[in-house]
Amino acid sequence: MNKSFIILVLIGILFVSACQPLQDDISPEIGSTTGPVTDSYPVAEPTDQKGDLQMLNFIKSEMGRETNPNVDEDLIKALANNNTAFALVFYDQIRNEEGNIIFSPFSISLALSMTLAGAEAATEEGMLDALQIDLPEEDVHPAFNALMLAIEESQNQSVSEMAGSHFQLNLANSIWGQADFDFNTAFLDTLAKNYGAGLFAVDFKQNPNMARLAINDWVAEETGHKIEDLIPEGAINAFTRLVLANAIYFKGSWMYPFNENLTIESPFYTLDGSEITAKRMRLLGKDLMYKRGENYQAVSLPYLSSDFVMTLLVPDAGAFHEVEGQLDQAMLENILSSLLYEKVDLEMPKFDFDTNINANDPLIALGMGDAFNPDGADFSGITGDESLMITDVLHKATVTVDEEGTEAAAATAVIVGVKSAMPEEPISLIIDRPFMFMIRHQPTNTILFMGRVTKP
Repeated sequence: MNKSFIILVLIGILFVSACQPLQDDISPEIGSTTGPVTDSYPVAEPTDQKGDLQMLNFIKSEMGRETNPNVDEDLIKALANNNTAFALVFYDQIRNEEGNIIFSPFSISLALSMTLAGAEAATEEGMLDALQIDLPEEDVHPAFNALMLAIEESQNQSVSEMAGSHFQLNLANSIWGQADFDFNTAFLDTLAKNYGAGLFAVDFKQNPNMARLAINDWVAEETGHKIEDLIPEGAINAFTRLVLANAIYFKGSWMYPFNENLTIESPFYTLDGSEITAKRMRLLGKDLMYKRGENYQAVSLPYLSSDFVMTLLVPDAGAFHEVEGQLDQAMLENILSSLLYEKVDLEMPKFDFDTNINANDPLIALGMGDAFNPDGADFSGITGDESLMITDVLHKATVTVDEEGTEAAAATAVIVGVKSAMPEEPISLIIDRPFMFMIRHQPTNTILFMGRVTKP
């Protein structure tokens, strides 16, 4: 029998391409692989032809990651609140799509925050607006660093010694740059200091497929091979100049595993009122954080590190669209702040699905239009000119929930191209209808995954 576990994978990818035609005769002086030479990083040519990570030249900034950033707790809280706001407004942009939804707002936020380090002027302002960030840009990156460190630290909070239990958390970031392309020192230093990202030298011009395979290999290794072949053929071409990637690997067990022997085949009523059969798990008489609100119930299921929970928001029968439409940051804060420990008999379906999202339209609607506009995009902070623009932001995610835990994976591709109190009796909560869910880091109130189940 498989051990109880949960895996969450967040991948952020930024593809940056030059707007001008290729200049094959431009060949900057090859510099040191240990840090900046002047105002930019000349990058050595890769020597490998198969995408082997160990054979690629690795360019490391002299600025190592700041592991003890001097960031005020209020700044971390403010960024976490901004991230929550982004999760909810982005969900509102995509909720009219049919069927189940799973996405990682944290993945999208991280990928775009790394991109933000190279954005200037109106492009920068639009990205901050879309991400719902009200902090000065210079504070965003140290705050993200502190937030990631706080989430990583929570893996040390797992105290369970149950046989077969698991808890592991890993965050990683990387940069993939064209071998003869000069990147601004300040841009790479910002990513090294705040995201721990060094630069792999690849040759997008002459061998884009080799670069694609190398990045896919890195993603697979960082995610425990839960995401293979993230970047499809053709997504990287001779005009690509830069790829930024982030991965989060989370593996853990439910604090209160469901008993497989109690799982039964039961009705589930979809949004159109039709009845289907789903495998319903049962967890009886456990003390869980619970709230009964107007037209909904909410409950949080802890993982082995109780810093991480899955929060379920279950609208009453017939009220799903009403509650979903009302869900905003104020409502969510009210729900989370008023959860109380109650003895709960919980029944919920197992579910397993994935979602593909093109995030262009939602992000443009949220105010990021300049970044996609060849006449308005300004990413001169990356390379010193204004020839770069975002062409696509692609996101896909998968989630599986069963008796043992949760397995989820997400990937984001930002492609930049031519101009990235305890009752006596338990409360009964039978989830036989559509519901929403969030996987959250409680100390920082960060939503790692968010979605809904309309048909398990």
